[in-house]
Amino acid sequence: MSSIYNFNQISDLLACSGQPVERQLAAIADDGYQVVVNLGLADGKYALADEAASVRRLGLTYYHIPVIFDHPQIDELVDFIGVLNQHIHEKTLVHCAANYRASVFTGLYLFATDQLNEKALQDFIEEVWQPDAVWQQFIEDSMEYINSQSE
Repeated sequence: MSSIYNFNQISDLLACSGQPVERQLAAIADDGYQVVVNLGLADGKYALADEAASVRRLGLTYYHIPVIFDHPQIDELVDFIGVLNQHIHEKTLVHCAANYRASVFTGLYLFATDQLNEKALQDFIEEVWQPDAVWQQFIEDSMEYINSQSE
């Protein structure tokens, strides 16, 4: 899996990465992954022609939650957390084009499920990239939203 751009194995059941190519999707299936969540855009320059069909042909469950890079939304995060919670016991790969969206959404999921605190969340994301002002605001707003839901 290390050949997938910015691949990060988080646990036995969860990883995030940049966009896998077709042969890497087959390797994901061979490695026991059961779910693929794509946060990239279907028409982006890094997108596969029909990733949904490719993933389903391999017998995996596929979710596409397209996140516009310069306009992430909390409702997309809520959908994402719901998907991960629905498949909590299944080996899941979360990806986007470069693992920027995927690392933030996955980190926020880990924060929401008390697996990362605020400092560890920032460190987790910054292992992959340095969020710009839009993403830093999204992270802060998302943490505030998550904290408000647990009160």
